[in-house]
Amino acid sequence: MQEANNYGLTNQIRTNLSVLTVHRVFGIFVVMYIKKTTPTLNCGLDLVGEVLYGKWKIRILWFIHIGNLRPSELQRKIPDVTRRVLNVQLKELEDHELVTKKIFPVLPPKVEYSLTEFGKTLIPLIQSIGLWGDEHEDRLRRVILQHNAGASEEVGNVV
Repeated sequence: MQEANNYGLTNQIRTNLSVLTVHRVFGIFVVMYIKKTTPTLNCGLDLVGEVLYGKWKIRILWFIHIGNLRPSELQRKIPDVTRRVLNVQLKELEDHELVTKKIFPVLPPKVEYSLTEFGKTLIPLIQSIGLWGDEHEDRLRRVILQHNAGASEEVGNVV
């Protein structure tokens, strides 16, 4: 019985380690998550969804576009994002060739992000989405608050 439990634990550890990769950044080892599943890329919406999926990515791209280039500036503009999530999403945007990262050889290390030419092609779309949100602000705010209130009630009713 104990061997089965050890095997299960070992197997689980092996599975979890298979989706992690270690990067060395400024002498610090950073563990990054790698997706386990292959994305479905059947059409343009799948492709865009894969590249822009993430709660903060559209805002990150917009704020880089308007001149907030450093991670600390981005975090001030998006106070709800944790530093870890910000770094993960910046890395994904970099991997998808939407932003470039420049590391300056100074102490303390200075990092700046900028949009690639490819990333700049998203700005008109992001601007259009923002305008749509502005045009429908009252309705969107109402339905979001209603949904959140309903979700809170459902959680409260579960015992």
